[in-house]
Amino acid sequence: MDQRPIAVFDSGLGGLTVVRALRDRLPAEDIVYLGDTARVPYGSKTPETVKRFAREICAFLLRMNPKCIVAACNTASAVCLPELADEFSAPLIGAVTPGARSAVDASNPGDLLAVIGTEATIASNAYRNAIHTIDPDRPVVQVACPLFVPIVEEGVSATDPIVNMVIDRYLAPMRRLKPAAVLLGCTHYPIIHDAIAAYFGDNVTLIDSGDATAQMADAILTRLGALSDLRGRGSLHCYVSDHPRRFQAVGSHFLGEPIPDVVRVCPEELARDAERVLPTVPRASA
Repeated sequence: MDQRPIAVFDSGLGGLTVVRALRDRLPAEDIVYLGDTARVPYGSKTPETVKRFAREICAFLLRMNPKCIVAACNTASAVCLPELADEFSAPLIGAVTPGARSAVDASNPGDLLAVIGTEATIASNAYRNAIHTIDPDRPVVQVACPLFVPIVEEGVSATDPIVNMVIDRYLAPMRRLKPAAVLLGCTHYPIIHDAIAAYFGDNVTLIDSGDATAQMADAILTRLGALSDLRGRGSLHCYVSDHPRRFQAVGSHFLGEPIPDVVRVCPEELARDAERVLPTVPRASA
């Protein structure tokens, strides 16, 4: 058994939905989370910038000697997961493959699958490619929803009228196509799950890539014999690159429980860790 923590990162608050799923599924595990709140959102940034940020975060998380690193950020998973996996010794688990598998499993062959995500995630075609690896003939439609992450980061309730206005702005053409399932290709989106589900109706299944990622982490750690054998609830330590108190307040809503421990790590410190662990990685800029 392995008592080392699971490390999780995201561009901001959204990855806490994955942490919540991990704590439900693997309650004995210690978890370390880093939310890059100073540089959120990642979805509107170039792939090169996202890669630099993700490398910096992984280098920082290696301080905790994690047994695995979960890239809860769909954008990072979509644009740089293979490169990161080659550069770091800890197993790296992304969100795209498990989300794609869940979407295919939740629908029938030939059914239309819809993917919504950030601009970078959709532009990468990572979900489309992952779905076609599983089912080459499956029709897929994708839509970028750039305003969803800022709305969620602001703590706007799913029942707020502005949420429905933004959903309709992005998803009206997709709804007319009548997909069998809609894959939430961003860990922020489950916070407005109910509003999206109501918009599409009862005949459309929503797939949470965060839940699927937690399932994959469980399966991988089980196969490796790396689960914790401690009794009781595992610890949670959170790091952010800006506004710890705001993260603590809004993040508790994401997590479904209080967050007692939040430490600020400035982006410059993250960059220094990357330079120490990976000397060839340039300092990132927002």
